Amino acid sequence: MGQLAIVNEEVLWKGSPSQVTNLGKYLVVLALDIGICVAGVLVHPFILAALVIPLGWAFWIFVSTRAIRHELTTERIRLYEGVINHKLDDVELYRVKDTSMERPFWCRLFGLSTLIIETSDRSQPRIEIKAVSNGMELRELLRKQVEYWRDRKRVREVDFEEGDMDGDELTA
Repeated sequence: MGQLAIVNEEVLWKGSPSQVTNLGKYLVVLALDIGICVAGVLVHPFILAALVIPLGWAFWIFVSTRAIRHELTTERIRLYEGVINHKLDDVELYRVKDTSMERPFWCRLFGLSTLIIETSDRSQPRIEIKAVSNGMELRELLRKQVEYWRDRKRVREVDFEEGDMDGDELTA
């Protein structure tokens, strides 16, 4: 039986999107529930059984959002998602090409931001870590780890534009 080498990979950050991203959906659920309650009082109490539908939808939204997890380790970004069927994807840090951050007004009210990561990974060319707190610190932590792994693996980013390869030789 073979032995597995133990790698000292550490989790530097982990998080999930804030439920604030679902605020609009939760307000729709609230409006539906109020409407159902009014109809139940004015028309027939049996209508109150319909409360189960919007409440079930709100529960599913909550659980689905909680099931999305992101981890930044010393070597990669790990993406977890799925309530019933789980999906795990990794992106090695040296494959990160660029990062940017969005902070829409609504998210800024709650101190949240979305980190957008462009990669050279074929399965995950764009990663969005949505509605997380301390986005600036996370972006800086990611940047430092990416630079470390690029230097360690001697990876350099080279972009080619359409038409750059006209039969001319590539010069370094």
